[in-house]
Amino acid sequence: MGELIGYMRVSKADGSQVLDLQKDALMLFGVDDQMIYEDLVSGKKDHRPGLDACLKALRSGDTLVVWKLDRLGRDLRHLVTTVDDLSKRGVGFRVLAGDTPLDTNTAQGKLMFGIFASLAEFERELIRERTLAGLASARARGRVGGRKSSMTSAKIRLAQASMGKPETVVADLCKELAVSRQTLYRHVGPDGVLREDGKKALGVL
Repeated sequence: MGELIGYMRVSKADGSQVLDLQKDALMLFGVDDQMIYEDLVSGKKDHRPGLDACLKALRSGDTLVVWKLDRLGRDLRHLVTTVDDLSKRGVGFRVLAGDTPLDTNTAQGKLMFGIFASLAEFERELIRERTLAGLASARARGRVGGRKSSMTSAKIRLAQASMGKPETVVADLCKELAVSRQTLYRHVGPDGVLREDGKKALGVL
């Protein structure tokens, strides 16, 4: 039987009580104090050193344990991608509290997470369809002009929705957005995560 490894995340707004609550729940479940990783940052941060170290420490047969579902993922897509990667590595995932307690080691938990994955795919398709419609509408009204290499907020959103999909052909996406591959990668990573230029363009820095 593998190890139980815990992960906690709190933001500055949460306060120490939330961190203590998570730690108490993890230890009560059986996670050793020395096997708990933590981040004191916003869940929307791209880089979380505690989570990175936690994911690297997990081995086949281990189970990652969190207090609530929102402690792990920045959003639904990130959550699904992370847990799917754990599953492929033979690592289980357990959520202890909240409206969606979950255990991917059980048939019910696997079914529930399959629903999450479907919702994430649905969300990506909605974003893609709305962005394409917006671009088409803008072109029809003559609003798209200037340098073709510029990444508008609409193009960045479309790139985000597309880059995380295995069937996406980057060359075709660049042609659709009328940008170079270099420009695309400066704004959005291969996994659909915003890079620095993309964050600046969307005003999230």
